[in-house]
Amino acid sequence: MKKKTDDSYEKLAASIKSGQIGSFYIFHGEERYLLEYSLAELRKRLCTGGLDGFNYKRFEGAEIQLNLNALDDAINTLPVFAERTLIEVHDFDIFKGSKKANDESDSSETSAPVKKAISDGNTDKQQLAEMFADLPDYVCVVFLFDTIPYKPDNRQKLDKEILKYAHVVEFSVQEQSKLTKWISRHFEAAGKKISKSDAEYIAFITDGHMTTLIGEIAKVSAYASGETVKRDDIDAVVMPVLNAFAYKLTDAILAHNHSTAMRILDELFQMREPSHKIIYNISLKMRQFLAARVCVENSLGKNALMDMCGIRFDFQASSLMATARKTTLSECRDAVLRCAEAAYDLNSAPESEARLTELVLRLAFGAS
Repeated sequence: MKKKTDDSYEKLAASIKSGQIGSFYIFHGEERYLLEYSLAELRKRLCTGGLDGFNYKRFEGAEIQLNLNALDDAINTLPVFAERTLIEVHDFDIFKGSKKANDESDSSETSAPVKKAISDGNTDKQQLAEMFADLPDYVCVVFLFDTIPYKPDNRQKLDKEILKYAHVVEFSVQEQSKLTKWISRHFEAAGKKISKSDAEYIAFITDGHMTTLIGEIAKVSAYASGETVKRDDIDAVVMPVLNAFAYKLTDAILAHNHSTAMRILDELFQMREPSHKIIYNISLKMRQFLAARVCVENSLGKNALMDMCGIRFDFQASSLMATARKTTLSECRDAVLRCAEAAYDLNSAPESEARLTELVLRLAFGAS
C-alpha cells in the first residue's frame, strides 16, 4: 500500500468533494464542529443507503479493546450494492503501549500479569499495523479521538508504522480571516449582516469555537432588530468566556472607567473565578499595553504588535494601539509593575479579593 502523509482539513475537504477518498483516516483536534461536519460529508459520500445499511459500521473504543477481530471482520467484509464501506472507530487509543510500558516490560521486577498486559498491548498494535498496511480499496476506516488524547510517540516503531498509512487530520480552531468569513456567511444565512470587527468580537468572546458560535449566531440573529448586527446585540445575549470577561475588565481599566471595571470585577468574583486567573489576564493585558506603547514609540503598526504579543484579532490590536497613543511609556511600565506586585502579594495573601480590588482601582484611576 502507498505511504500516506498527514492531511490537512483543506485537503480532506477537497478529497471528499472530488470523491478521491482515502482508506485510513485519523481525526483529532479541538474544533469539534469541523470534525463532525467532515464526518457527515464522508457519510453522505460513502453511505448512500444511510447509516442503517450494511455498508456503515461504528465501533466504540471499549468494544474494539476487547475484540480487535471484530474490526478485522468488518474491514474484510465486502460492501453490499455499493462501492465502499465506511468504518468509524470512536475513542480507541491505537497508540497504547508507550515507551514507558516497553521499559517496564524489560524490568526484572515487573510482575508476570503486568508483563502480559504490556505484551498484549504491543500485540494489538502489531495487529493494527498489519491491518492498515493491507486495507482493501473498498473500505474507509476513520479513527476519531474525542474524549481521549491524540498522543502518538514517534520514537516507537509501531506508532510510526501505523502513522505512515494514515491521513492524519487535525481540526484546529480556525485562523482569524477564515473564521470571520465563516461567521459572516452564517449571519447572512440568518438574514443579517455583521461588520468584520464585530465578527472578530463575537469570535473572541466565545473563544472562536464554531460549535459554540453556531448557537450564539442564532441567538444574536433572533435578538437583533436591525438588518445589521451591532456590538450591543452581541453583548445582550452572548455569555463571554473568562478571557473575554477579563478583556472587558482591562478595557474598562485602560479607559479609566472605574465604575465599569469594578462591576465586571464583582461579576468575576460572583462567578467564583480564581484570583490567580484574574490577575494573569490583567497582567497579560498590561504587558500588551506596554508593548503597544513601545510600538508607538518606534513608529510600528498593529501588525508588529500582533506578532510581538501573539494577538489573534485585529480589533484587539487596534484598540490597544489607540489607547497606547494617549499615554506614556512610564505609565505603561508602572501598570505592569503594579500587576507584578499584586501577583506576588496574592501568592501569600488570604484576602485575595481585597488585593485585586485595590489593584483594579489603582489601575483604573491611574494612581501611582
